[in-house]
Amino acid sequence: MKLFDVYPINDITIAKAAGAQVWDDKGTQYLDLYGGHAVISIGHTHPHYVQRLSEQLSKVGFYSNSIRIPLQQELAEKLGQVSGREDYQLFLCNSGAEANENALKLASFHNGKKKIIAFRKAFHGRTSLAVAATDNPKIVAPVNETDNVVFLPWEDETALEAAFQQHAVSSVIIEGIQGVGGINVASPAFLQKIRRLCDAHNAVFIADAVQCGYGRSGKFFSHDHAGVSADIYTMAKGMGNGFPVGGIIIAPHIQPSYGLLGTTFGGNHLACAAALAVLEVIAQEQLIQNAATLGQYLMDQLRTLPNIKEVRGRGLMIGIELPEELNQVRKELLFRHKIFTGEARPNVIRLLPSLALTKAQADQFLVAFKTELTK
Repeated sequence: MKLFDVYPINDITIAKAAGAQVWDDKGTQYLDLYGGHAVISIGHTHPHYVQRLSEQLSKVGFYSNSIRIPLQQELAEKLGQVSGREDYQLFLCNSGAEANENALKLASFHNGKKKIIAFRKAFHGRTSLAVAATDNPKIVAPVNETDNVVFLPWEDETALEAAFQQHAVSSVIIEGIQGVGGINVASPAFLQKIRRLCDAHNAVFIADAVQCGYGRSGKFFSHDHAGVSADIYTMAKGMGNGFPVGGIIIAPHIQPSYGLLGTTFGGNHLACAAALAVLEVIAQEQLIQNAATLGQYLMDQLRTLPNIKEVRGRGLMIGIELPEELNQVRKELLFRHKIFTGEARPNVIRLLPSLALTKAQADQFLVAFKTELTK
């Protein structure tokens, strides 16, 4: 049997990892500034994380949600404390797409309406409803197509107001910082406008924090920079530091009922242990503050370099837009300088490193990047 060939891959096999460093099977060391799509939040193989998972696995790794799992309540309480949303409710699942799928469905259950407002360049996942709200026709199969999703221009308040007048809106879903779309930062004013319109029209504000959440922006949710609270926040990626775990936290006015949502693997013992370890390390090592400080340093330094069209982002979620003639820089960083970065097409380099990145590692990247910009 062969693998289903859907991933364009680099011919590199990672055999070992620690912190922001990875090594291939030949012993070559790389600096990881991408973390496998923003997944590695506290660093590869963090000792506390490894210990938490190992100890849990030696006791029980899985049982279903048909029994009481105290780790789930422990995670909910810790997540409420770290995020500042102690009055919210937690539903656990397995991935970002699943989190967004459940959020969109829950919103419709809550208000009985169908229309979803999403935005151009949005990416919300690959499952049925999440992909329908994703602005990429190439990954939307005919069976996923629906007229229940209305796409609006990014940051267009007039179009947003008009959509609420034209449709019975169930929910508005928005990334606080678009990731795949090119690191586009939602302004406080636009997020505040969404909040007001949702309140006025009995719609649900869904904050997609799958990539831009969990402290990456310098606040727990990137939407927090706007000083508003969403009705539902979706999470995954950095939530488990590599272990598959996702979730939504739900404002208290949205009520649950038996059977409303469900999952087989969501909230299992190992997933909860991984997620708890992440929150414990974030708090103990003050990683949200580190993301804010180091991210600002990186962006300030990047803006002094030549041949860059624009630097966008917050915290350690940074996009560097380059001119077309420099479209090979990312490959040069990887194969010449041994530095992993991400991309958003056509020519945006994405930096999504561990929140525990050091200044020395940031400087290592800056030196290499300047070399490629000026050679």
